Amino acid sequence: MRARRDASPAWESGTTRGDQRREALLRALDELLHESDLESITIADITTRAGVTRSGFYFYFANKAACMAALGADVYVASVAAAAHLADDSLPAVRRIERMVYDLTASVRRHHYLYRAMLDARRHSGAIREMWDSYLDSFVAPMAQYIDSERSAGHAPAGPHSRTLAALLLGLSDRVLESLGPTETPDDRRRVDALATIWLRSIYGTSEIARPRGEPPGVER
Repeated sequence: MRARRDASPAWESGTTRGDQRREALLRALDELLHESDLESITIADITTRAGVTRSGFYFYFANKAACMAALGADVYVASVAAAAHLADDSLPAVRRIERMVYDLTASVRRHHYLYRAMLDARRHSGAIREMWDSYLDSFVAPMAQYIDSERSAGHAPAGPHSRTLAALLLGLSDRVLESLGPTETPDDRRRVDALATIWLRSIYGTSEIARPRGEPPGVER
């Protein structure tokens, strides 16, 4: 039997008694994704595991993709938390970027079964693709604002249009995250280190800004 996760998923927060069937359906899908891939899981599998009728499922979700989208909120919440490092003025810029990238990749590994299921759903569902694109787009403006503020403060040189640069960096990050496995390999680490370097050089023109003397690249994982 799978051990309960330490942290409550995003879809469990603030639930009321009236949400118990919906929560049971999400928990059932969560458990099934540890045992099989999303494409192989049927609505009957979900309702049987949850102890909810098929009509009960459709009261909450239009289809399996919609159920997956609700469960996938954990992935988005973790991404928001990683991006929050950019606002940490107590850290030098190099640390902010590195922590954002490394925390983001760590969160993908923590939620790897969810992330792979979301990728699978994105390939087969136009609604999930739109939701995923919307998630990605929601980070463009804050990232562009960060780039603009660093340029205005004289910390970063002038460069390409900030929104365009932010969108390209986020798109590249998305592709790197897609390539990661559940456990870190040497190739994975090199890809993630390269991604952090690309972010730093694209924004600051170097990967060595504001790094304490004698400190090597990389941060604690």
